[in-house]
Amino acid sequence: MATVQSILTRKGRDVVTVGVSETALAAAERMNQRGIGGLVAIEGDRVVGIVTERDILRRIVADRRDPARTPVQDIMSAPVASCRPDTSLAECRGFMTAKRIRHLPVVDERGLCGIVTIGDLLAQEVDEHQATIEYLNNYIHGGR
Repeated sequence: MATVQSILTRKGRDVVTVGVSETALAAAERMNQRGIGGLVAIEGDRVVGIVTERDILRRIVADRRDPARTPVQDIMSAPVASCRPDTSLAECRGFMTAKRIRHLPVVDERGLCGIVTIGDLLAQEVDEHQATIEYLNNYIHGGR
């Protein structure tokens, strides 16, 4: 059974974070610079929330707030759900679907050690299906 660790091994453990006292503007700029849709919000070394493009749209733009004056802690989604490296991908997929979330920080005994997105789960699933197709094709056609 595939686990979160298989995704972290492939994509790495880099996680882009934002401090809760940083501004929503700083968070948006960081997301744009990195080409990502969410940041893990931290306080010290603790994961305390997550801020996404959707949070900025709903809690800054739609409310006509000034992103340069609004701290991340005022717009982040909290508490944040997380998983462990040994969590099965099926469990992550089910949880993310049920909770309608797209980003799931990965935490182990030392703290934040990665992040899994719905896109990562989809890519892993596609890779698994492709491997199955190739195996069956080789089986049927005798490895030609």
